[in-house]
This record gives sequence, C-alpha cells and structure tokens, in this order.
Amino acid sequence: MLDYFYLGLYHALRFLVKISPKCVLKGFLKSLASAFYHLDKKHTNIMRVNLKMCFTTLKDDEIERLIKKNYYNFALFGAEFLLNQNTTKEQILSKISFENEELFNSVLSQNRPIIVQTAHYGNWELFSLAMAASYGAVSIIGRALDSAKMNEILSANRTRFDIELIEKKSAVKQALKALNNRRLLGILVDQNTAKNEGLECEFFSHKIMHTHAASVFASKSGAIIIPAFIERNESKDDSFKIVFYEPIDMQVLSQNHSKEEALRLATQAQSDATAAQISKKPDEYFWMHKKFKCFYENNYA
Repeated sequence: MLDYFYLGLYHALRFLVKISPKCVLKGFLKSLASAFYHLDKKHTNIMRVNLKMCFTTLKDDEIERLIKKNYYNFALFGAEFLLNQNTTKEQILSKISFENEELFNSVLSQNRPIIVQTAHYGNWELFSLAMAASYGAVSIIGRALDSAKMNEILSANRTRFDIELIEKKSAVKQALKALNNRRLLGILVDQNTAKNEGLECEFFSHKIMHTHAASVFASKSGAIIIPAFIERNESKDDSFKIVFYEPIDMQVLSQNHSKEEALRLATQAQSDATAAQISKKPDEYFWMHKKFKCFYENNYA
C-alpha cells in the first residue's frame, strides 16, 4: 500500500509542478525551504557543522544564509526531478553547457575505460542523463529506491538514455564489465565511509574517510578517472553547466609509487576536486550528511 501512496504522491506533485507558473512554483519552493530550515533541526544542525568546518572564515549569519539557500536548491532539485521525467535527449541537452570539455575529449581519444567521479552536487540526477545524452552508454553505481513502483518510473526514464544502475552492494563484477564494454562508469564518492571501507584523506584541511572504489576500479581496469560536476547557471533559468577537472591516471601514479600510495593519491585527488567545486558554489552541495563523522562525530552532537 505504501508503494501506491508514493506513486499517487509522485503523480500529484508532478502535475502541480507542471501546471504551476514559474513565479508561483518558486514562491512555493522558497516557502518549503524555509519550513524545512526552521522545522528540520537535525539536518539544519548537520549542515551548520559541516559548513563551519569547511569555511572557517564565514560569519554565523553567512552560514545561515548558505543553509537557507541550500534548502531552496534542494527543493529546486526535487521539482526538476519531477519535470525531467520522460524528457527527450534534445530537451536535456538544450539545458546543458560544458566547461573544460577538452579535458574529457582528451580522455575519450585515448580509447581507455573512463570513470566519471562526481558527488551529490547540483542536479546530480540530471548529470547522468546529460552525460548519457552527450556521450552514450552510462553505468551508475548506487542503490535502488526503497519504493519498487518509484524505482520502476526512474528506471524507465534512465533506460531510454541507456543508463544502467549497478547495485552498490555487489558492484565489482558489473562495474568492471561495464568498463570493459566502454560504458562510462559514474560514481558518487563524497559520502562518509567506515574506516574499513575507505582511505583516510583530507577535505577542507580536515580528516575524512573517503571511498576508494573509483581508484580500485581504475587500478583493475586501466581506466582513467575524470572528476566532473553539474552546477546551476545563475544567469539563465533552468540551465546547467557540467565542469570537468584534471583526469587522474592510476597507470601514471603506479609507475612512480607503490600500489597503496597510488590508491591514496588518486583518492585524495578526487577529494580535492570535489572540494574545489564546492568552494566555487557551496550552496549547491548536499550538506545534509555527516561528512566528517568518522573523525569528528562529537561535533554533530
């Protein structure tokens, strides 16, 4: 029954989002964001802790403005998710521009497997659609939605763009197969991990545990890792920019370092690229998870 409740809620919200004038929709989303800021004390506190650890020079009122804008951006993300269901490749690409695309084209020209490392940043759901529409088959490591009905809707939309979801719990074999078949492999690598599931790295000068999955897959497959993120174009409504960062080549790192050190350096480079993107527009990052939990759990108390 719960599945059908989610399905009904999805269709109702999608209908409302589609018929609402932009000014009305934005007003509603701002009110929704304000309500969550005041009522969701748990996540507001998590966001406050994360931002204060990353941006030590910001004043308290600046931190609070960032949190409010972050809630609004997440509300926008939800509305855009509803609107982007059943869109065509042409409609998706009409919203997208690219920055530093020559870096990605240089990697493509090498005809090696490619891992696209990204984060819960900007409209990351649109990011996978845009990459598939632009460059072909994409496989994503993640987890299915808890609602089977909602997962069917999401899967149907992704399938039209040749996007494959690889379950996180049993990803190794499928991920390596995807890379061998020259599908782009997308991995979100910004969540906190347990100490036995990642490597110690730095993020905004603080210790974190960072998943080394992308580094391991690159080591096993000969893939090049390229960090990339999608950000909102503030100057133009409903448009986005995909930004590419310097590729990370495990083969080059392995020539000059031990296997363990090469894995650490590749993983740290991913953390650095994520931090660099967040520094540009921190309001677009998903600050609601306990990024520093492994080493600074008491900060969230």
